[in-house]
Amino acid sequence: MRQESTAEAWGDALKLYEWLCTFVAVSPREHDDWWLDVGSIMRLETRDPRGWESIDPYEGEEERREVPLFPWLETPSTLADAERFRPRVRELPRSSVRSLVVLLGVLGLDVGKTPGWEERRPQMERRAGVILSRFPDATRFYSNIGWKGDRPDFYEQGVRGLDPFSHYGWDAGLIMVNDEEVAVIWNFLSI
Repeated sequence: MRQESTAEAWGDALKLYEWLCTFVAVSPREHDDWWLDVGSIMRLETRDPRGWESIDPYEGEEERREVPLFPWLETPSTLADAERFRPRVRELPRSSVRSLVVLLGVLGLDVGKTPGWEERRPQMERRAGVILSRFPDATRFYSNIGWKGDRPDFYEQGVRGLDPFSHYGWDAGLIMVNDEEVAVIWNFLSI
């Protein structure tokens, strides 16, 4: 049985991304083509529909003041943009998402190089479980990273290439989409 997420549990779960340059935001699903909702999230035009915590590592930073879209290179704002963005991600089965949510909280996106991994793993997986508990079974998951196989375990294979969305040219992310909400979790500068 999936646990019900609360604002407090969500806030604690986001500590998975503490000390990393990771963006986490959720918005209401307002468009038939969810890429338009993703663009709204990236442009900071929406807020969490539940009023829960989000993470913006560039809030108040000089880069953002100079380039309001920073760190994103561009965002989808039209249906034509959505068509261009669509091939930049692949759908991921739910059975693989927890390991990716954890991996996005690991420096270098490599659990094998993470000090104290085995000791930290249960707490990280618990937090990933809380994040995922917000998104019902009908949620679909997409990522810009590459993988092998139908049901990848990102602890075993890590990141196999990616299609960057940011000024950094190497970033990894996850988009979660259902009928009610859209979420973006994106890791910058941890590679």
